[in-house]
Amino acid sequence: MDEKYSVNRRKFLQQGAIVPVAAALAPGSLPGGQEGTARMKLALGNDDRGFPVKDFVLKLLRSWNYPVKDCGCFSTEPADFPDIAKLVAEEILSGRAERGIMICGTGQGAVMAGNKIPGIRAALCHDAYCAHQCVEHDNANMICFGAQIIGPMIITDVLHYFLNAQFSTDETFRRRVRKLELMDQRAAK
Repeated sequence: MDEKYSVNRRKFLQQGAIVPVAAALAPGSLPGGQEGTARMKLALGNDDRGFPVKDFVLKLLRSWNYPVKDCGCFSTEPADFPDIAKLVAEEILSGRAERGIMICGTGQGAVMAGNKIPGIRAALCHDAYCAHQCVEHDNANMICFGAQIIGPMIITDVLHYFLNAQFSTDETFRRRVRKLELMDQRAAK
């Protein structure tokens, strides 16, 4: 590999590429607002490849006091991510959930399925920066990640930042999301 493109992993990580998970778990720092206030409703879905981390995610979200609708699947038997993504999207579009979380093997299939559904703005996130940026700039309402790509500590960070993020009031970002909504309307016709 060419030396000028080589990245010293330890140095990169020490410079803040990974935000400490302790911040997400510290008392008084529960995602989604102040402790004791109403939490946004969430919809969670996974295929068979995402199933191995589902229990961890459910327990984490419930420990943060989020109401979570589990849209399946419920085992490692083969399940098709488009079917599950549709169930999560229906929860969001109906207003029964404010945001959705989809887990598959890599997150790629889940994000593709989510973005086929008008009104869903799904983001593939395997790091904390993208997890908050997708909401702040793009008003993402579904996050997707791969159970085979990230583990519990990074999942905790990703969900913490996704659930704490709010859509920016900056007109630049609002204008761009309105254009996405127009694309949805055209696709629905």
